[in-house]
Amino acid sequence: MMHLSKLFGVSLLCVAMIGCASGGGSSDEAATTEPAVEDAQTQAVPASPDVNVVTEEQEQVAVVANPLLDQTLVYFAYDRAEIRPEFKDVLNAHGEFLRANPAARMVLAGHCDERGTVEYNLALGERRAETVKRYLIVQGVNPRQLETVSFGEERPAMLGSSQSSWSKNRRTEIKYQAR
Repeated sequence: MMHLSKLFGVSLLCVAMIGCASGGGSSDEAATTEPAVEDAQTQAVPASPDVNVVTEEQEQVAVVANPLLDQTLVYFAYDRAEIRPEFKDVLNAHGEFLRANPAARMVLAGHCDERGTVEYNLALGERRAETVKRYLIVQGVNPRQLETVSFGEERPAMLGSSQSSWSKNRRTEIKYQAR
């Protein structure tokens, strides 16, 4: 909520600056004032190595603009690592965000249910995370923005030995790295 109030404040400030720059005077004055406003706006961005760093506030704005970015779980069928069609729009939205924000980094964490050996589940969790990574790369995401890890069955989302629990544990979690 605090991020939205900051965004509103910045938006209000921009509107006020534009209003002051274009208010009153002849059309000749307006013509000479507009480029000055554009120059001031472009010069306000510091020329530093951190210019491409995506802030938490920018991520919040992106989530508001595209609610699919709020979805950070991709579920899989039993013993499978193929992306189900219902998750492609979610992954496309994350891919679009990553392409627009080259400084953003994502960790893809693969998980499994409790069935199978520890070794098998670690390998399956890795295949699931790698499948999501490959999908995002095909969408144009730079591979250096993506990292994969497998937790196998070690971090269940739901405890229990039922179909309902198992289905929630067969997943890849999408997590953006803190800056």
